[in-house]
Amino acid sequence: MIILALDTTENTAAAAILDGENILASETLGLTKTHSETMLPILSELLTKCGRTFEDIDLYACAAGPGSFTGVRIGVAVIKGLAFGRNKPCMGVSAVEALAENLRGVDGIVCPGMDARRGQLYNALFESRPDGTLTRLTEDRTISAADLLAELKDKYPEKPVYLCGGGYAIMKKNFGNEIRVAHTPASLIPESGVSVGLTALRHYTEDPASASTDRTLQPIYLRPSQAERNRNQ
Repeated sequence: MIILALDTTENTAAAAILDGENILASETLGLTKTHSETMLPILSELLTKCGRTFEDIDLYACAAGPGSFTGVRIGVAVIKGLAFGRNKPCMGVSAVEALAENLRGVDGIVCPGMDARRGQLYNALFESRPDGTLTRLTEDRTISAADLLAELKDKYPEKPVYLCGGGYAIMKKNFGNEIRVAHTPASLIPESGVSVGLTALRHYTEDPASASTDRTLQPIYLRPSQAERNRNQ
């Protein structure tokens, strides 16, 4: 199964082409332009590198949120546009879960965090084991760094905690030496198109009916946008 996967939920532009679990091509760039300008050229370049075209894709996948409202919408729109009229399944996966996938195989608690602004993080907790098992411990949520620290201290005081995501620096600063923060290699901190593709493949393999179409794929928002909050006020 050839998978095209992308993540535009934070500042990094990440994309990959996979054949099952095998990586054919991938790219992760610090954002210098908007995702709408960057993503399609990246995908075209990756397809050229591995000798594929959009017609060869069997599964279109994206991190559908949570994250930057604009970034989430761009990622979903790109996948919907590429899949349009091709009758191929689409998978929108949790951006937080895809970040945790970066650290599958470590021994400890994986704590992805994305800067949700207003003093909060988008977060979920996962337990990773050396045998490759990655178990979700919480649902995706918004949480303050202080409340997240209190939860980690209360429930997992003896386990090493691996941090990742765009909120890495926020968590590292707030956690200090109060929990066992393990070393996360720099390459595993940001979003990864490969991790989005692997997460999508796993969910699709477990339940093909969970896939969306180019019409039904939707963003995942955990709270209203600023525009919606202003309107409600």
